[in-house]
Amino acid sequence: MRVLVVGAGATGGYFGARLVEAGRDVTFLVRPARAEKLAASGLRVKSPAGDIHIAEPPTLTAADLAAGKGGRFDLVLLSCKAYDLDGAIADVAPAVGPATLVLPVLNGLRHLDALDAAFGPENVLGGSCAIVATVRGDGEIRMMSPLHSLTFGERAGGRSERVERIEALMQGVAFQARLSEAMVLEMWEKWTFLATLAGATCLMRATIGDIVAAPGGLALIEALMEECRRIAEDAGYAPREKVMQNTRTSLTAEGSAFTASMLRDIENKARIEADHIIGDLIARSRDGAHPMLDRAYTHLKAYENRRAREAA
Repeated sequence: MRVLVVGAGATGGYFGARLVEAGRDVTFLVRPARAEKLAASGLRVKSPAGDIHIAEPPTLTAADLAAGKGGRFDLVLLSCKAYDLDGAIADVAPAVGPATLVLPVLNGLRHLDALDAAFGPENVLGGSCAIVATVRGDGEIRMMSPLHSLTFGERAGGRSERVERIEALMQGVAFQARLSEAMVLEMWEKWTFLATLAGATCLMRATIGDIVAAPGGLALIEALMEECRRIAEDAGYAPREKVMQNTRTSLTAEGSAFTASMLRDIENKARIEADHIIGDLIARSRDGAHPMLDRAYTHLKAYENRRAREAA
């Protein structure tokens, strides 16, 4: 399979590099400046699972695709931030043909509507990833945790010949790849976890351990978790009890240094996915009873307003 990885940042760069390492046919769609850096120093990954240096990673720019270079790809791995999605769709469109599969690993579900409209729902798979990484100033991808999993599957559930081809593609690759037969449920389960984590740590500007140790902190996390769980249940995707038990354990652990990447973005005065992670979850609520999510969303939108005002 010919694979186009959109971007060579912390997520796409890491999974793409592992695929190249395993000998797969991978090309990175990158901006011109990133293409120049990769041509000069290669793609470097520092990871507990083993370091990688790809001296000459294959790259294309949006202008290249628009000019007809590269042709059509069998699989597009899409890992951009939600606020960059429209641009990514426009950039990658020339590389998507009638048989191309698009595998997005964004958080939440809002991105599926945009991808369906652009490429057709029959071409868009479900996907999710777990990775904690960053790109340093010199362009090196630095893993901050051994966690590196990628899950994919048909949104209708079950198995198919086409997702089994992706499963075969990922055999022997040095990250955890898994074909899910309940992909949309797993996306909802991750969303429930992430919205609770982001809502709590951003609202309190603190780690899970700091929040749990504060008066009312544990109750705040549990209330957020229940609101997210109930919205998922009302949508027909009630998180499985074992998953919720693991979520509770992770998000209520005393002394935990765990925070959402969204909090790190706020602390760095960067853009955030407020609408995609929290706002869209609120919009899917049936009963309107989500006071903790409302409070978290107000906080995030106030941050966005301040950031825009100070940048003006």
